Amino acid sequence: MRLLMLEPDGGLRLTDDLIRDIPPYAILSHTWGDDGDEVTFKDLMNDTGKSKAGYAKIKFCGEQARRHGLQYFWVDTCCIDKSNNTELAESINSMFRWYRDAAKCYVFLSDVSNFALDGRKALNQLPWESAFRESKWFTRGWTLQELIAPASVEFFSKEGTQLGDKKTLERQIHEVTGIPIQALQGTPLSHFSIDERMSWRAQRETKRKEDEAYSLLGLFDVSMPLIYGEEGKAHTSCRPVQAPSNHQS
Repeated sequence: MRLLMLEPDGGLRLTDDLIRDIPPYAILSHTWGDDGDEVTFKDLMNDTGKSKAGYAKIKFCGEQARRHGLQYFWVDTCCIDKSNNTELAESINSMFRWYRDAAKCYVFLSDVSNFALDGRKALNQLPWESAFRESKWFTRGWTLQELIAPASVEFFSKEGTQLGDKKTLERQIHEVTGIPIQALQGTPLSHFSIDERMSWRAQRETKRKEDEAYSLLGLFDVSMPLIYGEEGKAHTSCRPVQAPSNHQS
């Protein structure tokens, strides 16, 4: 995996592709904007991404990592060379592990403001809680594993203010997602049936049909070759007969 470093002048630099001895790193969880708004691997190579809307959340991740004493961080939009099919396949099959092994996972909620005043606010509800519960982050396929895999998941508003973490917000997260609190607290996924794990993604969507399967690989501890463009095959492959016990994603 490649990691990002935030330079003193605010610029970004990628490491070489790291195979072993990977240093502690933070990782970003977010919802993608329009393709033209996201900073890509090519943008970093050509130093052309600073004017894109997505640059702000990457810089946010780097600055937040620095506050936690972490020099390195990872963002899916720009740390993978998606023009390289082999690298893309390896990255998707490793994604759950990369989130699991991160020292910190920061969830950037682009549609939640900590300054929000909600007329529907229930008694004892935080001012931004309705927006939090309705965030599109909870509707995306890839963010399921990004919620489950890391031990440390911290939620931030679009202003960069911390709203809470997976522990302090576990009741709200459970009520929104239906994921058992035990799973949010780190109980091994093998303790939950295949049907139960499949149900956690019932209301989630992915931009590409094939990603309905690929975004679930880590939840079932399996890996598979990517077959983008053959939607039916990918979709039928997303439900294993049984979860293998000794196979890493």
